[in-house]
Amino acid sequence: MAVSDQVPTQSGFHAKSSGAEVVSAIDLAGKTAVVTGGYSGIGLETVRCLASRGASVIVPVRSPEKAADALAGIKGDVVTAPMDLADPASVRRFAEGLVERLTRLDLLINNAGIMACPETRVGPGWESQFGVNHLGHFALGQALMPLLKATPGTRVVALSSTAHKMSDIIWDDIQFEKSGYDKWRAYGQAKTANALYANALSRRLKDTGGLAFAVHPGGIFTPLQRHLPREEMVALGWMDENGEPSELARQGFKTPEQGCSTTLWAATSAALTDTPGVYCENCDIAAPTDTDGAMARYVGVDAHACSDESAERLWEVSETLLKAA
Repeated sequence: MAVSDQVPTQSGFHAKSSGAEVVSAIDLAGKTAVVTGGYSGIGLETVRCLASRGASVIVPVRSPEKAADALAGIKGDVVTAPMDLADPASVRRFAEGLVERLTRLDLLINNAGIMACPETRVGPGWESQFGVNHLGHFALGQALMPLLKATPGTRVVALSSTAHKMSDIIWDDIQFEKSGYDKWRAYGQAKTANALYANALSRRLKDTGGLAFAVHPGGIFTPLQRHLPREEMVALGWMDENGEPSELARQGFKTPEQGCSTTLWAATSAALTDTPGVYCENCDIAAPTDTDGAMARYVGVDAHACSDESAERLWEVSETLLKAA
């Protein structure tokens, strides 16, 4: 695929559609889903909507107590199992457990993530945002590949972000070992990686009828912002001096119930059957970024996040890094 493949479908949904609206006519009985980060923010709402339509949902958890409290009110078949995306061995154990006991996996939702955090190293020394947001999910997908390939029509949804516009992959210094750490550039690189992962994975699932998509959920106040001080959110225009959402945020930001909608649309919409690997936003395929437009920073997808060549290069780099972990 290329950025020219980014053609909106006129889905009938919109930026403020809720997840419940998107799946209201979808029957997921008999389907099995894994949702990372499924006990907080938009991940929790994703789990709620999938379970409400009959799916059996498995939520990998780092904090069993926190997960139990968050998921307690959800009706339906929802179970948890231990996993930490920052720990490749933990990811392997989780995935191997599923491969042993399941015969299919209809949906893999790579929802978990960290944003603009202080410089930290995870795994064998990976920069944490690239390590958790991309490499942890890459490891999960690789370990679950037997199930994904055994399930006709399986779908993988990788949560990217409009922050992909902040940085392409920094090919000569992915781990920020040569240059000074920049938390926003690191986040942007990780979100580009999420989009490129969906691009490359879509080709690897093609022979068995599987699909993969990248999703920008929109601006949402969730625990994802936990590393940002109030002063920085004020400077970004997200919050006023009193700690209340700014006018910009009130107009443009979504609720968690709205923020899960594009994920659910990508996971279930028949309109995407013939468009593997595309990047979606606002419950539709995103258009290419209008570089001359006033909203270029917030809307659309940049060409570097849609490059087949970059996607394949990142896949090879990721395989090499995972083997060394």
